[in-house]
This record gives sequence, structure tokens and C-alpha cells, in this order.
Amino acid sequence: MKYLVHISRLLVGVLFIISGLIKLNDPLGFSYKLQEYFSTEVLNMPFLEPYALAISVFVVVFEVVLGVFLLIGYKPKFTAWSLLLMIVFFTFLTFYSAYFDKVKDCGCFGDALKLTPWESFTKDIILLFFVLILFIGVKHIKPLFSKLPTTVFALLSFILCLWFGYHVLMHLPSKDFRAYKIGDNILENMKIPDDAPKAIQEFTWTFNVNGEEKEFVTNGSYPQVEGDYVGVKTKLIKEGYEPPILDFSIENENGDVTEEILQTENLIMIVSYNLDTAEKEGLAKIKAFSDEAIKKGYTVIGMTSSGDEAKQRIKNEYKLNFDFYLCDEKALKTVVRSNPGALEIDAGTVKQKKHWNDFEELILEELPNAKPNLDFDLKAELDEIYKLDQGVREIYFAQTKEDKDAIAESLNLPIQEEALGYMKIWNEVDSINLVKVEKIIKEHGYPGKSKVGEPTNETVWYVIQHSPKIAEYLPMIKEAAANGDLGKNLVAMMEDRYLMQTGKEQIYGTQGTTLGRDANNPINIIWPIKNSKDVNKLRVEVGFNETVESYGKRLYGDDFVFKNYTLKEVKLLDKDNTWIQGLLKDIN
Repeated sequence: MKYLVHISRLLVGVLFIISGLIKLNDPLGFSYKLQEYFSTEVLNMPFLEPYALAISVFVVVFEVVLGVFLLIGYKPKFTAWSLLLMIVFFTFLTFYSAYFDKVKDCGCFGDALKLTPWESFTKDIILLFFVLILFIGVKHIKPLFSKLPTTVFALLSFILCLWFGYHVLMHLPSKDFRAYKIGDNILENMKIPDDAPKAIQEFTWTFNVNGEEKEFVTNGSYPQVEGDYVGVKTKLIKEGYEPPILDFSIENENGDVTEEILQTENLIMIVSYNLDTAEKEGLAKIKAFSDEAIKKGYTVIGMTSSGDEAKQRIKNEYKLNFDFYLCDEKALKTVVRSNPGALEIDAGTVKQKKHWNDFEELILEELPNAKPNLDFDLKAELDEIYKLDQGVREIYFAQTKEDKDAIAESLNLPIQEEALGYMKIWNEVDSINLVKVEKIIKEHGYPGKSKVGEPTNETVWYVIQHSPKIAEYLPMIKEAAANGDLGKNLVAMMEDRYLMQTGKEQIYGTQGTTLGRDANNPINIIWPIKNSKDVNKLRVEVGFNETVESYGKRLYGDDFVFKNYTLKEVKLLDKDNTWIQGLLKDIN
């Protein structure tokens, strides 16, 4: 018995220390697992969820300390009783999760070693056997040292465990075992190899055959049975390959943009799984850190599971100059054990990862596209102008009154009873925006890419394009493009609009109109082009990536057929349009 106790003492002590240290390395991760156990779907003890972190720290520290106590022989009876109670508790949890299929991974070894519920239960049964040997043969557990050194050693182990737990909570786990660790490529960890083993499932189909229900088992194919289908049950026979990352996605109002974002080079991803529960001190540090990153040429995005209201509130409250994207909360908790936290990602590969306490330790190089003179206050002002400029147009094109009202409400514009009221607001917004933009131009000149970044550098262009002052500001727009502060394609669009508004042929084919709006058969056209033969070549030269024919279909639908009308033809086709007739009064 004595030797069996010694073997059990060594085995249980080492295993408890290793298991405890792995969890102590990531107490937040273990607390998330406890929250899963405490949830209404599992143990139905939601009142314990707010205390999950405290319970997590207590359990893992106690687990390590018990292992140390057992090895050095400190307070054998207390240690044996504690080990027995703890292993009984763990055995119950693993049996419950395995039998009822509630929790897929017990978290016994954190993210370092994934065990199925039944594997975890088997492990705990074996441990329980050895702990019972220790409990029965407790008299054979003798201290390795005299009383004072043993007591000091026990106390030191407790203090060191507390310090280590506090350290990783205030920073990040010392060893990252997750699929988002530094050096891993997130995109690669999401892929399933072509030759990966597939899951094997058994399908039990139930049919009513001649008034009697019969079952037919297949591997997935629909059985050829003369009868009425009743139902089907599936059973997993053998699990297939699962990639390290299963539930990570990046979404915005346009849908899933995961691949597009992760392929971005020099990306700073600021993660807050829940903005409402994020550390206020951490949120306050984001502003300076993210602004520095943007100035140095990095693309900065936020990631959260919070709703639009929380995103906008936090963005306004902390004056943040980046947008938040949507992601699953559980996935974000796995990405970084900090709320908020930050990662540097380059084409999907994690380069750096930091807790909010360590944001200043992130090394940010000055990239070739750095914008050291970025004016964030001016950028914020222009972003609001752009939001209104585009918003009033979204209201106009919205199909239902409910949609129009919803957009107006999101822009803090008054709800209108009639569509005509929104047209009035459109004109008012354009007039107010023009006044603001002219003031900005007077103070700053054209606020281009180097001063406000992209796409904010286009805001002034939009406002002028939608104003009656194109002729006045077109030279400035051309100069901004020549300096690299604005795209040449935008200059082309403004030049074409100016030519159309002065009754002349356009150059690049960017402007269209509808003739005979009040007639039964209105005609959608591209405004007459001066040199239609070479127009697509000219379009390429200024940065357009589609032909005038394709552009016309995008404007007016797939049935649109491009024809280059003359100014005279346009005048004749819409004799009742005073605007057209006024523009082309000199055309005969």
C-alpha cells in the first residue's frame, strides 16, 4: 500500500500542477467555460455567471496548490480531503456534459489539449481511483522537509500562483495555445483541406407504408420507398476534419467581408467582444493608439458583437476614427483575452497581440503610405457631411415610406408625411453642406488624402458635384487630383457633369439622363459623348475599370443598349423638357 500511495502521490500531484498551471495561464478562458456550465442550458445556475472569473481563479489556484501540497507532504489530511472533493466535483461535471451532450470540451487542460466529454470523464475516473488510494493511505503521506521549510514552500507556491494569475489577467496568457496566436494565419486556420476526412453520418428515415411506420437507414441518400415521408433522424458515426477556426467571420452592412478584410496588409484589429462591458480605461486608450496607427499608414478596424447603437455611441464618446465590424462574441473572446485588445495582422497572419494595458508596447512602423499630417477633427467633420450628403439621397431612392423614415431617423432628420418633404430636406442639406465645405476650403484648401485620408478626401468633391458651383471649383478639383489627393476618375465625372450642365458633349461618358420623363415611354441615355470611338480608352486612362456600355447597364439595367446620341437628337427627343431645351437652345 505504501508504494502504491507514493506512485499515486507523484502521479496525482504532477497532473494537478500541470492541469492547474495550464488553466492558470488562461483564467479568463476557464471562466468562459464555467459560464457555459452555469448557463440555463446546462446546470441552470445563471446567478453564478457574474462570479465565474473569481471562481475560475480560486479553482485553478487551489488545483495547483493542492498538487504542490501533495508532493511536499503539507497537511496530508486536508490535502487528501480537498483532492477527493475536487475530483468528485470534476467527475460529476464531465459525466453530466458527456451524458447529456451539453459541453463539448470540459476545459480540463484549457486550449492546450482538447478532450471530448467522454475522454474527460474517463480521465477523471482514473484520477478518482488514484485519489481514493491517497485518501485511504493518507498515513503514508509524509512531509519531504521539516515543518518550517514545508510551510514556507507551501506559502510561496500559493503567493506565486496568485501573482501569475493576476499577471496574465492584466496582460495576456504567457503561452497562447489558440488558433489566433502570433505566427498563425487566420485564413489558413479556417480552411478545410481537399483530402480531409469527411464526417460519417447515419440517416434513419421514417415512412408510412400501408398504414405502418417503417424505418430505413442510409448514409444520407434519400431512400426509394413507396410510402409517405414522416421524418428523419441523424446520428454521427465518425467525426470529420474540423479546422482550428470554425466560427470566425467579419460582417458589415454589406454582408460577409471576412476574406477581404483578412487579406489586408498592415491591419490593426481592435477587439471588444462587448462594448458595454469593456474596460473604460481600455476604451480610453484606444483613441491615441488607433490615431497613431492610422497616421503611420495602417488600416484600423474594430471588431465587436455589440449592436449598431453601442458601436455608434462608443465611436462618438471616444472620438474614434475607425468603424466597427460585427463578429460572434464567443469567437472574439477566443481571439484575444482582453476587452478591449488589439492585434496586428498582415494578410491574415497575426504579427502582434496585446492586452489594452500594453497597447503602448505594440511596435508600429511608419509605412510608405503614412499620413503624419492627418487632421482627425477635420476628418470627423467631413465624415458627418458625407453621411448627410449620401443619406438624403438614400431616402429619395428608398422604396417604402417606412424605409425613408428609418433612414431619416438614423440621420436625426425630421420625419416627413409626404415624399415631397424629403425633397425639401435634400435641397436644404445640400445647401448647408455647401456652406460648410466652402468654409473648409477657405481655411484648409482642398482637404485631400494626405490631410484627411481615404475615402474622406472625396467628401468635398461630392458636395461640389451636387452643387451649382462646379464651374467655380473645377480648377481646384483638377489641382487636387494632380497632387495625388483625389482620384482622376472623380475629376472626369465632374468635368463631364460641367459639360452636360453647359449643354456640351461630355468626354468620359459618366453622365446619364432620362428623356421624356412625363411620356409613356421615357428613354434612358448616356449624355452625348464628344469622341465615342475612343471613350473607353479615355476612361481607362483616368482610372475607370468598366466600359461605357457596362456602365450604362449598371445605371439603367441589363436591357440597356448604349447609343451615342447627338445633342440635336436629345433636343428633339425631349421637346417638353424646359431644362433640356434651355441647355440646348443654341443647337439646331
